[in-house]
Amino acid sequence: MSLPVIDLSRSRTASGLDAVAAEIDAACRDVGFFYVVGHGVSTELQTRVEELAREFFAMAEPDKSDIAMRHGGRAWRGWFPLDGELTSGVPDNKEGLYFGEELSADDPRVRAGLPLHGANLFPRRPAGLRDAVLEYMAAVTAVGHRLLASISRALGLDDRWFERNLTASPTVLFRIFQYPPLVDASERWSVGEHTDYGLLTVLAQDTTGGLEVRSPDGWVAAPPIADAFVVNLGDMLERMTAGRYRSTPHRVRNVSARPRLSFPLFFDPAWDADVLPVPDASWDAERASGQARRWDGLNVHDWTGTYGDYLLAKVAKVFPALIGDVMPTS
Repeated sequence: MSLPVIDLSRSRTASGLDAVAAEIDAACRDVGFFYVVGHGVSTELQTRVEELAREFFAMAEPDKSDIAMRHGGRAWRGWFPLDGELTSGVPDNKEGLYFGEELSADDPRVRAGLPLHGANLFPRRPAGLRDAVLEYMAAVTAVGHRLLASISRALGLDDRWFERNLTASPTVLFRIFQYPPLVDASERWSVGEHTDYGLLTVLAQDTTGGLEVRSPDGWVAAPPIADAFVVNLGDMLERMTAGRYRSTPHRVRNVSARPRLSFPLFFDPAWDADVLPVPDASWDAERASGQARRWDGLNVHDWTGTYGDYLLAKVAKVFPALIGDVMPTS
């Protein structure tokens, strides 16, 4: 099985948008992963971000630690070292940079002390990383809005349903990960099996490969395709559609001889949004019940609350050492 490739450039016309929506609907039902091309994000910008990221990760650890996540506090931004992030309690074989929406100190959300909101930590070197990251985040966030318009149509809703109800002020988090080659690939994963938390992940990856997706027929590779993003669904979209769409487990194993870079942008509900089922979502209640038996034993269909509640619960497991800075105080 190979993942479908969907050309977003066709969505500029009404008939093209209908065709794109139908293809996305099929992909979301079948596997919850697909590629998009024709997305409009320039290759020059993508290349610039990748080159600057490689320059940053090549620096000595003391230099990178100038923007270590412990300096980011409640904003949950900055650099973490190899083995610094956990998946299902197991350290990932990767290091990374965490970014989010750039907010000033006088932003009401920052003044209110909301976790995961605030200013980013950018390194002094390479000097161009700040501008490149912020430009890239804006461009890919626009892709997220376009994708959700297609998903709205696929679900029989008007194109702006998600924007009105969940994503007028989305939670946007961006990561740059570097995965070193595995020393013993027979015993360890770069990142173990997991699902993403929110609505959509829009992922760029270098030419190394290593991403695997659990399809109904077993694990399949999601190799790099030139100028294509990999898109996958998060837990909230599976919950909102009562199981019609899949939040699909995936994992990474870098068995190449060189480091792998990936660039996931998480396009998720507003922090304070109540994540409720979409209209008429009960049509696939039987399928939702079947998908409730997840790899981690959890059931997203039993959960209730705001997206911020859900995300904080996940943060507590991914970075337990930082939880005192991230979780609200009583």
